[in-house]
Amino acid sequence: MNYFMYVLIFLSVIVSGMSVLAIHISTKNLKLILSFSGAYLFAISVLHLIPEIYLSHSQNIGIYILIGFFAQILLEFFSEGIEHGHIHIHKHEQAHSAFPFAMMIGLSIHSFLEGMPLANPNTDSHSFLLTGIVMHNIPIAIALMTMLLQSNITKTKAVMWLIIFASITPLGTFTSYAIGENIIFNFSSYFDKIMAVVVGIFLHISTTILFESSENHRFNLIKFLVIILGAGFAMFSL
Repeated sequence: MNYFMYVLIFLSVIVSGMSVLAIHISTKNLKLILSFSGAYLFAISVLHLIPEIYLSHSQNIGIYILIGFFAQILLEFFSEGIEHGHIHIHKHEQAHSAFPFAMMIGLSIHSFLEGMPLANPNTDSHSFLLTGIVMHNIPIAIALMTMLLQSNITKTKAVMWLIIFASITPLGTFTSYAIGENIIFNFSSYFDKIMAVVVGIFLHISTTILFESSENHRFNLIKFLVIILGAGFAMFSL
């Protein structure tokens, strides 16, 4: 079991989220971070993850990609799109509730699923997947902590929820590892299918981020260069 992987995923959320307490991260800068991570997720999906799962020859693998894609659409009814940087603070929620549980549940299911294919280190794309999840966690943690601090809860509770969220992806990885150790059917087929679901999630998240990166359909050179940089990083990484 790769304990460094668990620590890296956990700290990527904690450090990114806690940075909000020390420095102000503008919406413009958050969108640039999102553009980079979205381009990286899209590029690794096209260049590495999709080719690998199709080479596995698992049956009906495309169906699992579609399941992941449409599952993410469903999850966003609860998470309100915080996975791609949307921060929603509703006044009625501030008045009647200390914490938006539906958002946290949707975001947690998303992160749990993302962590599941990491339990199989015996793939060529494992390092790309790990890097993609870490990069994806950075803007999510920033958006989550920003939203928590703007809601009607204390900083202590906001940090507590951040710690809980930071544990979700590692929990998904550990759960998948336990399943892989004990299930009686084909291990490789299981991991191929769960990877396909995550690829579908990545495709939805990344394309949504990239489509939203052009505000009012106007060309933005800085965002375009950041997107190219993110895709190039995925293309030329070893």
